[in-house]
Amino acid sequence: MSYLRTAILLAGLTALFMLIGYLIGGPSGALIAFFVAAATNFVTYWNADKLVLSTQGAQEVDEHTAPELVHMVVELAQRAELPMPRVFVMDNPQPNAFATGRNPQHGAVAVTTGLLGMLSRDELAGVISHELAHIKNHDTLLMTVTATIAGAISMLAQFGMFFGGGNRGSNNSGMGIVGTLLMVVLAPLAAMLVQMAISRTREYAADNMGARISGNPAGLAAALAKIDAGAHAIENVHAEQNPASAPLFIINPLSGARMDNLFATHPATQNRIAALEQLAADMGRGSFVRAPASPAAGGPWGRRSHWG
Repeated sequence: MSYLRTAILLAGLTALFMLIGYLIGGPSGALIAFFVAAATNFVTYWNADKLVLSTQGAQEVDEHTAPELVHMVVELAQRAELPMPRVFVMDNPQPNAFATGRNPQHGAVAVTTGLLGMLSRDELAGVISHELAHIKNHDTLLMTVTATIAGAISMLAQFGMFFGGGNRGSNNSGMGIVGTLLMVVLAPLAAMLVQMAISRTREYAADNMGARISGNPAGLAAALAKIDAGAHAIENVHAEQNPASAPLFIINPLSGARMDNLFATHPATQNRIAALEQLAADMGRGSFVRAPASPAAGGPWGRRSHWG
């Protein structure tokens, strides 16, 4: 079912890509956009994870460079009955994390240095388990492909502003300047709606499964509260430069200072915490204490020696 959804999504985004091409350059623009979209789809399927990890400055670590982190991922992956994913660390002060990969056999989990420095062991286990849930649910293919193609759509929309206006006088050049202006506004909105449709429900599902993998819903709930506070206070430069990657992260990494915040598709953190508290009650694990989270708060994972 995940692959069918991905195929439908790729078809929809290809159609949107062609529409933007038509608005920029008429029938010939649509044809060019089709071939560009086909090539983008192919490259994205096989390389989207590498592209996303590269744009976020992620560096792979192993049991020698980050033993405690890698051993935790090993243990949680075994609980989730998943192949061991590759583990990456992003040198980024904002606490956050994401998973990527086209299938569980090619999964990857990436965490920021800010996350390692802020969370307790139980909280970090909750975050890692959430990301493993995305891998287990095959969310990573859909979300990574969408993030990559939505970024391309956004770029194409911006190109339209520069190149579309010159065609206003031709009957064969699409809708001219009016169409170009509409495209520049509507294309990012369309990409946002697609991402919103796939992201919000998947976060709740990953929270639920992740809490069951770790066995500690309260740990994940406390982590979400800390990450949300840190994300609001600390800018994520890589994410701001590549806003279409925002849905991949466990908490929206964007500051909201620009229109790129259209790509923020996460459910409200307080609603996710409430759902986890209900799950904790159902599991008989109790709730967590809502302590204020300081972005500067230390954790056992924050020392540089843990990741080299």
